Amino acid sequence: MKLLCGLLSATSLSILLAASAVAQPPTDFKLSSPDIAPGGKIDNKFVLNAFGCTGGNVSPALVWKNAPAGTRSFALQVYDPDAPTGSGWWHWTVYNIPAAAAQLPRGAGNDPSRLPVGANPGMNDFQDTGAAGANGNYGGPCPPVGDKPHRYIFTLYALSVDDLYAAAGIPKTGTAALHGFALNKALGDKVLGKASFAAYYGR
Repeated sequence: MKLLCGLLSATSLSILLAASAVAQPPTDFKLSSPDIAPGGKIDNKFVLNAFGCTGGNVSPALVWKNAPAGTRSFALQVYDPDAPTGSGWWHWTVYNIPAAAAQLPRGAGNDPSRLPVGANPGMNDFQDTGAAGANGNYGGPCPPVGDKPHRYIFTLYALSVDDLYAAAGIPKTGTAALHGFALNKALGDKVLGKASFAAYYGR
């Protein structure tokens, strides 16, 4: 009797484990950069060349994998929550990246023609300063001297819509914060997943 109970228990456990394995997603949505190690220091070539900083201001390459099923577009935001502004600092945004894309090459943020066809460079906090070149271009880190190293958070959103603007009812000229509200709240279940990593820079 004990043996029979043991066999049944083992069989039940095997069935539960198998069911659990089937229910688990095979892999996770991941964002990374061959130019920046997660949690590492951002190299000077990706730092701003303005406001007292003397970097190369080149946008780093980004790659992603395992996008959720049903993804029809991606949105990228790069944000420094440690900037002494009361609202952080938005460094780079790109919206309506087509679902077929799996990377942004190095320098894509400096020249819109290097973005995937259909992608839209969005607003950031360097608007009209000339520090990042044309509006919508990448602007690298440049925290105040003496600050503790700032965090730069790269986040990619996978969306079930082709056009973020139409789905969220916001203009292309909207601020990064307005887009962030749409991506983190207003779009709801149209956001299928997000992947992010943080890196650091101080001077």
